[in-house]
Amino acid sequence: MKAFYTDHFVLPLPSGHRFPIEKYSRLRDLVATRPEIELIEAPAVSDTQVLYAHDPAYLQNVINGNLSPQDQKEIGFPWSEAMVERSRRSAGATLAAAKAALSDGIAANLAGGTHHAYRAKGSGFCVFNDSAITARTLQKEINPKLQVAVIDLDVHQGNGTAAILEGDPSIFTLSIHGQNNFPFQKEKSDLDVGLGDGCNDQTYLQSLNQALELLDSRFRADFVIFLAGADPHEGDRLGRLKISKEGMRLRDELVFQYALNKQIPLAFSMAGAMEGKLTLQSTFIFRPSALH
Repeated sequence: MKAFYTDHFVLPLPSGHRFPIEKYSRLRDLVATRPEIELIEAPAVSDTQVLYAHDPAYLQNVINGNLSPQDQKEIGFPWSEAMVERSRRSAGATLAAAKAALSDGIAANLAGGTHHAYRAKGSGFCVFNDSAITARTLQKEINPKLQVAVIDLDVHQGNGTAAILEGDPSIFTLSIHGQNNFPFQKEKSDLDVGLGDGCNDQTYLQSLNQALELLDSRFRADFVIFLAGADPHEGDRLGRLKISKEGMRLRDELVFQYALNKQIPLAFSMAGAMEGKLTLQSTFIFRPSALH
């Protein structure tokens, strides 16, 4: 299986910044111990590909460093050329994983899941929306009839993805998230499942099963983009849910099995990963066999 990495494109963050950028290199180090996984440096998305999902004026402001202080505050990163390159590569990793999955059945982005970025602004440590860019690029450049399902299991709603893709019948957005967590003003996905604080494994897995059944009844997916956020885990300080490590493993297996049963290629990204808990993801997300 191919896994695309971007951790060596480092964000120059000020001392004490709360974003744990080191988690990506630590994850790659763990994945490198698995001989069945081929690690590949992610390419950058082009301007044209970014514009499939984003506003031209926003892209120019990002490229030229014209983001206002408020814009940068909402993103959570100070502007720099390295930030722009990192954002291009993070989105490019999901796109590269998607293209690899079309031939191999499954592939991974060891970062990505930047689902808070809107069409004309960034938010929540997200500059470019990699899922929206990838879905639209697959349709524009590979197969205009491709039906894409975005299954977002980060603890936070994929608000930017929902907003960008709202009203697009060729892309189905599914978000299962903590109802009382950020973003506090939710957008409308094609299917939203908001879970209460303290949600346990049984409730979570039942909700996921039901959501996948509803997805299947409403939409014929040809491709799946899966945001495999680790932050629903009970060890996440801000996640508010109480999903065990075994529950997280079963969660991922449900999504992988859904795609396998239907012979749908799947690309997945890390989305929300917990600081200090990287073994949680590396332990089980690379277990599925390639989908053929």
